[in-house]
Amino acid sequence: MKLNMAEEEDYMSDSFINVQEDIRPGVPMLRQIREARRKEERQQEANLKNRQKSVKEEEQERRDIGLKNALGCENKGFALLQKMGYKSGQALGKSGDGIVEPIPLNVKTGKSGIGHESLLKRKAEERLENYRRKIHMKNQNEEKATEQFRMRLKNKQDEMKLEGDLRRSQRACQQLDTQKNIQVPREAWYWLKPEEETEEEEEEEQDEDECTSEDLSALEKLQILTSYLREEHLYCIWCGTAYEDKEDLSSNCPGPTSADHD
Repeated sequence: MKLNMAEEEDYMSDSFINVQEDIRPGVPMLRQIREARRKEERQQEANLKNRQKSVKEEEQERRDIGLKNALGCENKGFALLQKMGYKSGQALGKSGDGIVEPIPLNVKTGKSGIGHESLLKRKAEERLENYRRKIHMKNQNEEKATEQFRMRLKNKQDEMKLEGDLRRSQRACQQLDTQKNIQVPREAWYWLKPEEETEEEEEEEQDEDECTSEDLSALEKLQILTSYLREEHLYCIWCGTAYEDKEDLSSNCPGPTSADHD
């Protein structure tokens, strides 16, 4: 009786208020903490026991109890099976190759209609397929972008090489023409433009070459200039050699293009 009274004492009573506290620093109030924790646990257990079960929980309990118990002779279906020769634990079927355990019960707890789960599964598969398709297209676009970048880089490198070969041809043409006392090039772009050329001279040359030079690409200029160097000076810029005659040029030079010298 005393124990029950001690358990039910109020925290606001004198027995709790007038207790002399231990005010030493670092010393916790272990006894009061333990008692408060125990009282809280007891209260939670009492609340759990007294809690009213929901309708679903009661149905679940009754269902579990019913499924755990085997059918007896009071069940009409089981009684009919026994009259036909069935014994408890025996497999169904005339030859005894049927099922032994009953078909499991799958309770549908949701409010969705029949076929809703298959619809959700189909939609999930469609989303997965769309995601895979997007990933595949993304990878293809990345590969395509990489290939385009490589092609642009290669084209730029080829263009820089053409421009370098053209400048070499212009420089060689100017030197060889000068050695033959040719003061004016056949076309203005056959020679490199001197750096000290004034803006007025540049404008005049641009007007003169407007119909010829600007219409030609670097490759076309290189082909024309290469042909001029081979015919007039018997010179090949890729061999770096001036040949004695056309027979020497045709027999010792691989060809009139850069690819012939690779």
